[in-house]
Amino acid sequence: MRKIINIAPEGYKIIFSVLVVWIITYLLSIYFSYSWIGLLSLYTFYLLLIICYFFRDPIRKIISNEQNFLSPADGRIVSIKDWEDPDIGKTTKIAIFLSVFNVHRQWIPLNAKVLDTFYNPGRFFGAFKNKSSDKNEQTSIIFSDSNENIFKIKQIAGFVARRIVNHMNPDLNVSQGEKLGFIKFGSRVEIIVPRNFDIKVKKGMKVKGCKTIIGNFK
Repeated sequence: MRKIINIAPEGYKIIFSVLVVWIITYLLSIYFSYSWIGLLSLYTFYLLLIICYFFRDPIRKIISNEQNFLSPADGRIVSIKDWEDPDIGKTTKIAIFLSVFNVHRQWIPLNAKVLDTFYNPGRFFGAFKNKSSDKNEQTSIIFSDSNENIFKIKQIAGFVARRIVNHMNPDLNVSQGEKLGFIKFGSRVEIIVPRNFDIKVKKGMKVKGCKTIIGNFK
């Protein structure tokens, strides 16, 4: 039987909790004639559908190509600028904003090895704001590809998001298209690459994880 929608495991607990509330309110609406219980049951059901939609986890088929650095997330490019990164040095930072309507799964953009990961607790400014890059809760993952090109992916929580899931660990070898992690609700993903990176995207452009080519290392 073909699945209508794939649900991310990261959302199971939230979905189960809302499902239980809906079942309880639905049963109460059957046994009691209070109209507000039926209305609450209806609203809870709609909320359940919305949450299931948010935690959708599409299977992306890719043609692996070590020359192409694929987008690690769905969203819109909101910033491309030179950046002095404390771990890599002189770099370019490409920021992708994920609205609540985007898929919030992140994928590995290139065959690589995980060098290190860092978690920094922080605040929850709107992810579309540039100050969220430094001040918001975030996880940073540093990678090295087969040609020893070093790059970093940052998962940044937004105003709504309060939970970052990162599946990466140091010394892990990963393949292009593998699942990197998940950010619950509105968020931001940043790609930090050395200056020898040929960027193929522009500010304002919509990108799709595992599909859009962000660029190539020269």
